[in-house]
Amino acid sequence: MYKKVIITPGEREELLAEFGQNLPYGLKSNISGVCVKLNTDIDYWAEEWRRNWFPMLHSIHSHGRLFVRNAGGEEVVKYDPLSNTAFLFDTDYYGYVKSIALAIAGDVMEENHDIYSIHGACLDIDGHGLSIIAPSGTGKTTTAYGLMRLKNVRFIGDDWHFFRFFGDDVVAYGSENESYIRADVGDVWQEYESLVKIARFDNKNRAVVDISRIVGKGNIRDSVPLKHVILLKRDAKDPVPMRQLEHEEALDYLSKNSFCNPHFLVEDERKTALRVAAYRRLLKNTDVYLLNTTETPVQSQMRIREVLGIPRDAPLRPINGGPVHTA
Repeated sequence: MYKKVIITPGEREELLAEFGQNLPYGLKSNISGVCVKLNTDIDYWAEEWRRNWFPMLHSIHSHGRLFVRNAGGEEVVKYDPLSNTAFLFDTDYYGYVKSIALAIAGDVMEENHDIYSIHGACLDIDGHGLSIIAPSGTGKTTTAYGLMRLKNVRFIGDDWHFFRFFGDDVVAYGSENESYIRADVGDVWQEYESLVKIARFDNKNRAVVDISRIVGKGNIRDSVPLKHVILLKRDAKDPVPMRQLEHEEALDYLSKNSFCNPHFLVEDERKTALRVAAYRRLLKNTDVYLLNTTETPVQSQMRIREVLGIPRDAPLRPINGGPVHTA
């Protein structure tokens, strides 16, 4: 994990003078309505960035900027919250590039529009939104892509989404044009094997891919009203596989795990209070469950189907244009 440093506007200007000049790539992207501009001299980052995000009109001024350079030092992000400018140095992982871009967009929306970030997957199940929030290594991706096999499930996002309130309603918004998947997703769910075969994976076994190749363009959604939240944990000492949580218990779990988001760029007392208030309101207005992912992926899927009222034999999507099947 990279180191995070908050910098002053004066330090930002010094970094711009040293590292922000004459860069061949200046790419503006639309991240859920926020214009974030990538500035880099690294071809691979530019190529992945173009695929990852929706384009923004060149005439739109950026709300936030991200400079990605190799400086021959430690892996670190330096962030000026006043101008929403970040400098990411000496990383070899595109996942950090995209996560910092999302964190910049999230900072802009959190401060100016009362829109908040969830580092998790979001799905539309018959018009009802499900948010899957989890600490790293507890099976968020496996869980989300397992549910995406269901014929009645639409895709919002697999890594990060935003939410805002309309009265007691909570609406979630996706942000990415293409998804950054793990190479092992096809090992768990065979439906994704064909997608894995054509992907170009990086040194972290991740790749930006067009998930619509599997689920179809018509099954990608921009937003959905949130009705359910599933938190994940992996604890072999806990014999209870899944249970419903009161909202304060769920908030306590998320707070103790930094909201399951290691990429927040500013984590001071004021920002934490904003997030606690937003998540408390989110959890009060949704059904919340805690899933312990110590069982097999298929067993965990059946636990989720049970609490969400999805039949155990619910139809799955056709594989590569084949017949509908069940599992």
